[in-house]
Amino acid sequence: MYQAPKRMRVLVVDDDDVTAAVLEHSLIEFGYDVTVARNGREAFDLLRSGEIRMVVSDWCMPEMTGLELCRRVRQRRSGTYVYIIMLTSNSSTKDVIEGLNAGADDYITKPFQPEELQVRLRVGERVLSLESRDLTIFALAKLAESRDPDTGAHLERIREYCRILAEELVRAESTMEEIDEEFVHMIYLTSPLHDIGKVGIPDHVLLKPGPLTYEEIEIMKRHTEIGGQTLDALARSNTEATFLLMARDIAWTHHERYDGGGYPRGLSGRNIPLCGRIVALADVYDALTSKRVYKEAYSHGVARSVICEGLGTHFDPVIVDAFLSREHDFMRLKEALAEPHDLTCVTT
Repeated sequence: MYQAPKRMRVLVVDDDDVTAAVLEHSLIEFGYDVTVARNGREAFDLLRSGEIRMVVSDWCMPEMTGLELCRRVRQRRSGTYVYIIMLTSNSSTKDVIEGLNAGADDYITKPFQPEELQVRLRVGERVLSLESRDLTIFALAKLAESRDPDTGAHLERIREYCRILAEELVRAESTMEEIDEEFVHMIYLTSPLHDIGKVGIPDHVLLKPGPLTYEEIEIMKRHTEIGGQTLDALARSNTEATFLLMARDIAWTHHERYDGGGYPRGLSGRNIPLCGRIVALADVYDALTSKRVYKEAYSHGVARSVICEGLGTHFDPVIVDAFLSREHDFMRLKEALAEPHDLTCVTT
């Protein structure tokens, strides 16, 4: 039987003692913690704590109906989403539309089957996990970005470049078995975390306005290990958050080289995760075409030449081919998301 991870709490809202007891028993069997409210007003007060994310509510109740509860929940300002399943004998199309318009996410008619309720709750969990995933990614990416004010729209460009490359690789025979539309979406979400490890690099190295010494370069290289280890620890403690596995691989391997000459582990060829190989090219392209305190922005043509020279050594040939097939999209995005100081590029 399915067990909800970490015993998510579900709020049951029903003024009928028998129905409330049946719902409570079923949800406990499914592995949830349960809180019971007897009307919508009591339920709304409980939801204000922010600790409950899922609700199974009757429609007709005293003091505040399930319909009004939905409206009140959707009207309030909250940083988290509450998933609401309406349970009612009103099964007409008009009633369903009214309930969904009020803010309900799902609808079950009485008498209900516990197995159906279980499936509907699992759908709700998936929706809530997506919200948590996107918020986590955004927060972590912004944390890394806050350490380096010189990066500008770097994260936005990286994820767009990675999306373009992944879309092209979906059609490539050599990567067809490794990549699908879900991969494309996931690398778009997680690629901004590639430099999360820079939060552990000292300011005198990270923010140095000029070339780094050998010792400083070695310190800077540690950001791959710091990021990889941090995200690996998060993935181990949140096994349902599978997106963290790709984020971890990206952070750890986006400075590896196809010929084995990169860091931190000297991986080569297909031993480097595909997501790391994709971000490696996107990151180099953006570094070349963006202005930094120690260099001017280079043109697309210069970046193209560097990438082609690195085919089979720095970069996976398949990913270089994808880049060449979509270079006009790279150029378009580079211009659309350029910083004002990047618009004048070095052409040689």
